[in-house]
Amino acid sequence: MKKILVILLVLTAFTFEAQAQEISKNAIGLRLGDSDGFGTEINYQRAVGTNNNRLEFGLGWRSNNDFDAYKLVGLYQWVWNIDGGFNWYAGPGAGIAQVDFDDRFFPNDDRFDDTETYIFLAGDVGIEYNFDFPLLLSLDFRPEFGFGDYNDDVDFDIALGVRYQF
Repeated sequence: MKKILVILLVLTAFTFEAQAQEISKNAIGLRLGDSDGFGTEINYQRAVGTNNNRLEFGLGWRSNNDFDAYKLVGLYQWVWNIDGGFNWYAGPGAGIAQVDFDDRFFPNDDRFDDTETYIFLAGDVGIEYNFDFPLLLSLDFRPEFGFGDYNDDVDFDIALGVRYQF
């Protein structure tokens, strides 16, 4: 009886392992979001290791009436399967950004530089759907903790990602 129980447990474990969704080795696309102005990020994901872990790199820009901003971010993500093509993911990261303010903040005053470069720490949590063809759609929430004169607080970034997988 014990042998049959052990065999059933092993077969069940293999069945669940076979149903696990694997992430694509590479994905590239756009991440479109809003946080103090509409922004776009060119985004690349690379699977690492044998588990469903990946690195994500983004080069983004934001714009509104008062400033233009450019940023470079890197994240490490753990990916877990929910069901079929649905996954959820979370992970930490960091980045560097530069903000160029509109000159009306310091009109005719050369004592103040209207640009600032700062670093930030980020977290990322989101949900994604992996289609049967090479398309990956995601919705994520990325809080960013800035360290600089301009951005010395928490910035909440919510975005929709559209990526081609290869």
